[in-house]
Amino acid sequence: MRTSMLKSIVRRSSTAGASYVSRRGFASGSAPERKVAVLGAAGGIGQPLSLPMKLNPLVSSLSLYDIAGTPGVAADVSHINTRSEVVGFAGEEQLGKALEGADIVIIPAGVPRKPGMTRDDLFNINAGIVKSLCTAIAKYCPNALVNMISNPVNSTVPIAAEVFKKAGTYDEKKLFGVTMLDVVRAKTFYAGKAKVNVAEVNLPVVGGHAGITILPLFSQATPKANLSNEEIVALTKRTQDGGTEVVEAKAGKGSATLSMAYAGAIFADACLKGLNGVPDVVECAFVQSNVTELPFFASKVRLGKNGVEEVLGLGPLNEYEKQGLEALKPELLSSIEKGIKFAKEN
Repeated sequence: MRTSMLKSIVRRSSTAGASYVSRRGFASGSAPERKVAVLGAAGGIGQPLSLPMKLNPLVSSLSLYDIAGTPGVAADVSHINTRSEVVGFAGEEQLGKALEGADIVIIPAGVPRKPGMTRDDLFNINAGIVKSLCTAIAKYCPNALVNMISNPVNSTVPIAAEVFKKAGTYDEKKLFGVTMLDVVRAKTFYAGKAKVNVAEVNLPVVGGHAGITILPLFSQATPKANLSNEEIVALTKRTQDGGTEVVEAKAGKGSATLSMAYAGAIFADACLKGLNGVPDVVECAFVQSNVTELPFFASKVRLGKNGVEEVLGLGPLNEYEKQGLEALKPELLSSIEKGIKFAKEN
């Protein structure tokens, strides 16, 4: 694949509309030095995520960490002729070096879903992994923005918050659950049904990041389309079950790794733009929130130099969406409380 084609995958898909990040005309001295660390970089999401992060011209240093296998991944992507320098770190003893000086830490570490598994089934394994990684973040790069991909996000974000609180480093503006894949899916499915250009589609997805806690607000989608109630219900369910659709299609050989890596790269790019002072960077993310009575909630967030500049409201909801919002709250609250309980007891 030609380099120009590869670079095209580093894209910013914001609520202001999609635009491509291009290195053409980009002088290495015109953007600040930014270090991005990927924890779990040798895994199913980590490897394909490392590629677009290497391609992103806003990244000057790319730190790839995993318990094993990272030197090979780092050697591979380091040969790509883009700005960032790449270093691979393997084993817990190298975690501190991987994190030191990081501006953004992306966490896709942990085990993936397999057929028949729910995100709750992942909890017992991934909760401990996330807790240990966040303990190291609090020690080695306490001011970094943390992009949590490890599932179940509805629980791992509260775990991270509790770890940071205990360490005295918690800043609610700097912790994000990455729900961008829900937005990516909703845009794709909506565009296909509405027969509109997917690059022009803009719609928020709110709530959480599992099953019925995922609430796409198709009533706010643009370009507008005259879809029936039945079509909206079907699109909503497909968005909610998107992960299961991929797990079943891969028949035991993986989960939604490639699309998640793409979505993770888009969100990290938005965070980098925010850090660099680009105005009006708005994406959906699972953050500490006052939008509802729940302590964490996914909605549109304005990103800036300190992470979250503003958590935006839900906007007008139709009756179907209002029902969906009320229906998701008990399950989302239960997942949040499960994460908090784990962090406090372990």
